[in-house]
Amino acid sequence: MWLALPILALRNWQVWNRLPARMATHFDLAGHANGWMSREMSLGFDLGLMAMMLAIFSVVLWASHRKSSAGTLSWALLAFFYLQIGLIYLLLGQVLDFNLYGTAVNPVPLTVIATVAILILLAIYLGSQRGTSIPSGALIAEEVHAGRTWSLLLAIPLVALAWSMGVPAASGARVLWGCMSLILLAACGMAWSGFHYLFTSSGVEIRTLGFRLRTIPAAQIKEYARDSWSLAGGYGIRGIGNRRAYVWGNRGVRIKTTDGEVFLGHSDPERIVHDLDAIRQAAH
Repeated sequence: MWLALPILALRNWQVWNRLPARMATHFDLAGHANGWMSREMSLGFDLGLMAMMLAIFSVVLWASHRKSSAGTLSWALLAFFYLQIGLIYLLLGQVLDFNLYGTAVNPVPLTVIATVAILILLAIYLGSQRGTSIPSGALIAEEVHAGRTWSLLLAIPLVALAWSMGVPAASGARVLWGCMSLILLAACGMAWSGFHYLFTSSGVEIRTLGFRLRTIPAAQIKEYARDSWSLAGGYGIRGIGNRRAYVWGNRGVRIKTTDGEVFLGHSDPERIVHDLDAIRQAAH
């Protein structure tokens, strides 16, 4: 990936004497220039941006590679970072071409590709974290933890975006608004449907919109207790590393497992505790 840095510098060096002293460097969604820099400052900014992104990507890849369980996720991250570096290079190339030849700058296709890539990476990440499916066992209980209030709150910007689609605007803006609308619609659906907890004699399965998010085998459950969730922790699917939370409110149960911690949000935590007690009794 780091070859992108000298290649970008070489591209600028090849056309340096033909670049204007004052370059257009920032554009709106319609491709109109609305920000300018000197060519020296523009080059420094471009190389600094590329170096910063490469450093961040390299550190993330190094940390991911250290985890023996990363597997598919590490390869997905590698492909994602290569794609992002390529998109940044193409966008900076469009800026150069605009200043050299007056060629239009169109960031929309690159933005759409980046958004789709992020969603694919998110799906791969969630799939890598959900663990293996637990063996079928007798269903003890099924609990649902939904965030209907959050769903309605998320619907407000969704309605605003839908209204904006009818307002005359550049095609680029419409494409971006459409992508944002799809993401918000999925978030509204997830909050309205909520997290479904299936308690069986084999363990706990966590689902949303029919997708299995995670399984907690009964043998991995060490202890559990009622706990509160702070607003600063955010809502939805939260956590990094070996800690994960599925929460739409401020109450729930924290489960300590052999692999880390899982927080299950619920308006009535005692029901979760009761169901976990039943799993332990079934195991014995």
